[in-house]
Amino acid sequence: MPATQTLPARVPVLIAGGGPVGLTLAALLARHGVASLVAEADAGYCTGSRAICISRRSQEILAWAGAGEALARKALPWTGGRSFHRDAEVLQFQMPSEPAQRFAPMVNIQQFYVEQYVHEALQRAPELAQVAWSARVAAVQPSDEGVRVEVEQGGSTHVVQADWLLACDGGRSTVREQLGLQFEGTQYEGRYVIVDIVQKTRRPVERLAWFDPPSNPGSTILMHRQPDDVWRIDYQLRDDEDAEQALKPEHILPRVQSHLAMVGEDAPWQLLWASMYNAKCLTLPAYRHGRVLFAGDAAHLVPIFGVRGLNSGLDDAANLAWKLAAVLEGADAALLDTYSHERVQAARENIAYGSKSTEFMAPPDFAFRLLREATLRVALDDPAVRPLINPRQSAPVAYRDSPLNGPELGAWSSDAAAPGQPAPEALLAGPQGSFHLTQCFGVDFTCLVFGDGPLPQALAALARQGIAVLDIPPEADSRGQARERYGLAQGDATGLVLVRPDGYVLARCRGRDPAPLTAALRQQGLLA
Repeated sequence: MPATQTLPARVPVLIAGGGPVGLTLAALLARHGVASLVAEADAGYCTGSRAICISRRSQEILAWAGAGEALARKALPWTGGRSFHRDAEVLQFQMPSEPAQRFAPMVNIQQFYVEQYVHEALQRAPELAQVAWSARVAAVQPSDEGVRVEVEQGGSTHVVQADWLLACDGGRSTVREQLGLQFEGTQYEGRYVIVDIVQKTRRPVERLAWFDPPSNPGSTILMHRQPDDVWRIDYQLRDDEDAEQALKPEHILPRVQSHLAMVGEDAPWQLLWASMYNAKCLTLPAYRHGRVLFAGDAAHLVPIFGVRGLNSGLDDAANLAWKLAAVLEGADAALLDTYSHERVQAARENIAYGSKSTEFMAPPDFAFRLLREATLRVALDDPAVRPLINPRQSAPVAYRDSPLNGPELGAWSSDAAAPGQPAPEALLAGPQGSFHLTQCFGVDFTCLVFGDGPLPQALAALARQGIAVLDIPPEADSRGQARERYGLAQGDATGLVLVRPDGYVLARCRGRDPAPLTAALRQQGLLA
């Protein structure tokens, strides 16, 4: 169990909640040189699998946070899955993947491992990040100058004065309650029992789903393999089943055993953990309230179907960390309003996808059940219908109308790297060997320079202004991945692309004159 930290009287940043989002925020802030205190009500890492599917984008963020190597050693990568109607396969899907990618499209790993690995990374920078366990944020008093926070720890109440408070304290957020804020959206009635069991298996790692399986008629069942020989099994309850009774072992064990027998998993098994879940599509309308900012489940709740919960929370952390660091270094605090603008848009998009998936996985009424049954029946014989069953796995959201988006000057052959889009990955060659482009993001603004010949003096001067300059001559991009994905035609591959610290494109222009890019940064108050 992690050791308890003494609470300071004043901190630049106090993070309420030491789950994966709060800890990742602390790690990313530390990478920017910003000190923070994390106050976590529990005595240590979470129990049970909880959020288990980590997307490629989230793996990138966790690598910036210092947890990438540990995560890669433990997690189980996967690229697709299968769905069944009763005992017949109706869908097999594959997510985009290639050998040159830095990360798998998705990995399975229990949430407590994510918390552990990020916390271990924090311990490598103790002067910048402290974690106080068994420390519950009890009261919050914001002002124009900061936030007075009362933290209960060890039977005493401690007052911590923070310049900024980041609320990462989950779906039942005390900070949200203290500020009198309410979620907007929909809560669905369908309930799922979530079960972790330990059982050896030789099955490949993939997402498995059954609709109305013979093992549990009328239910929907999901299965994911996890590290340590753990199966995560989610099954839907009938409307007339009692929730309290459903979580008792005598109700869980026969249902799980019936399903394992149906799929041919006959090795001995043991129940580890169980919980209950129902889908929620909820968000705050704004994530900034003065000097209090919300992230993760404290800001939004999205359904597990499509695995957008933790993944969207980690994207919150990546978006917020560099902006708050910039404000603490002298940028206008209005920059934080763009965090709310971009991430509320992302939450609404995730909720829209999540609602569609929920209505299929747990139909809210007879009409939806009838539609799902018809779709599943037709999908047996008609491949054109099968995409309707696809769970729409998490993907990074484009900030198409962000106020931060800068100019796009000249003709480009692809919109994949337009301002507001996540910067595409590419495998490049360097003096020390091959490297992935996303390894260069995470701290500074980065100017990607496409073309040949010596760098113009104006580009060399960018480094003195705190902007990393990455020269990508043709020989470094021998596969042509970067030129193609960033929209440069093979015959005219000269251009500049400015990438934000969180790996999103801010602006791009043809030629090698950075003046339009630096002008965009000055306009946003991000460059002196």
